[in-house]
Amino acid sequence: GVLERSREQLLRQTCEAVVLGALHPRTAITLVLQVLSDAGSLLSCCLNAACMALLDGGLPLATLFCGVTCALQPDGSVLLDPTARQEQEARAILTFAIGSSERKVLMATTKGSCSVEEMQQCLAAAQGAADTIFQFYRDSVRRRYCKS
Repeated sequence: GVLERSREQLLRQTCEAVVLGALHPRTAITLVLQVLSDAGSLLSCCLNAACMALLDGGLPLATLFCGVTCALQPDGSVLLDPTARQEQEARAILTFAIGSSERKVLMATTKGSCSVEEMQQCLAAAQGAADTIFQFYRDSVRRRYCKS
C-alpha cells in the first residue's frame, strides 16, 4: 500500500545516503525487512534493523545511523519510542534517522502538526537517545564477533 511504499522509500534513501556504493560498482544490494508485528515506532525499528543488517553484511558505510521516534503528547511533552496506542493518542509523531558521526539528521518525517520549537525539542531528545542506540550497536557487535 501507500504507507508501505512511503516507508520503503524513506528506508531506501537513508541507506543509499550512507552505503559507499562507489567502492563496489555494478553491485546490487538487496535488503529485506519483514514486519512480524507492529507495537509502535515501526519506522525507527526498521531503520535500526536496516543499519544492523548492513553492518552485519560487512558493507562499507560512511556512517552508522539509527532511527528514533518521538511522540508529541497533547500537553506538549515528548515521549520517545511510543507504543502503537501512544502514537494514536499523540498530537504528532516524528521519526528521525540520526548519523553516528556528529549526530546529523539523515532523514526526518512527521505525522501530525507541531511548531518549529517542538520539532527542535523532539530532535534534541532523539539525538540524546541515539547515544543509547549506538551503544547497543557496539554491544551487539562485540557479543557477536568477540569470543570471551
